[in-house]
Amino acid sequence: MDNKKLFVGGLPFAIGDQDLQGLFTQFGTVVSATVIMDRETRRSKGFGFVEMSTEEEAQEAIKKLNNSDLEGRTIVVNVAKPREERPQGGGGNFRRDDRRGGGGRSRY
Repeated sequence: MDNKKLFVGGLPFAIGDQDLQGLFTQFGTVVSATVIMDRETRRSKGFGFVEMSTEEEAQEAIKKLNNSDLEGRTIVVNVAKPREERPQGGGGNFRRDDRRGGGGRSRY
């Protein structure tokens, strides 16, 4: 398991990648810092991921930043869990193009 990659939740929505990186540089070398954005609105989802260069730096960042205050919000910092595979298709946003009108229900 890679214990250098951190999940950061509860971020203020105005925080960007550079701000997130700056927050973590006090604990060592930041390999990457990414705030997750909504695809449609292009606004922050309020969480992101930071990868530190060593596990020791990552642990120090967790110890100092987890449950700390950032611009009036309590942030959560912990080791990121591996990304789970999501099933393809069948998402909740599927909308059928129903030209007949009605509720889109089958008559059968």
